[in-house]
Amino acid sequence: MPFAAGQINLFSELVDPNVPYQPGSVTSKDAADSVRSEVLTQRGRVYAWLLFAGSRGGTDEEIATALDMNPSSVRPRRIELVAECRVFDSGKTRDTKSGRKATVWRTR
Repeated sequence: MPFAAGQINLFSELVDPNVPYQPGSVTSKDAADSVRSEVLTQRGRVYAWLLFAGSRGGTDEEIATALDMNPSSVRPRRIELVAECRVFDSGKTRDTKSGRKATVWRTR
């Protein structure tokens, strides 16, 4: 389920992650800013996809596949969204590609 760039950017301003850096070091701050930007973009994409999925929701695997993101990037972003009460466990599961059950996540 692709999104237009503008749709994804609408959600890129979610809670600013606290990325530590070495005070007084320009390169450390630049690196932290780069990571912060990537996290916000990823979190926004995950949130936007789940909004678009509506009541059907999605598993971490489905989100990763649809957004062409590494599952190791999707899970932490989805966990952050759960902690912010933006995403919740729907109480449903679906089979993954490996045949295991996975939680279906939805937006509030």
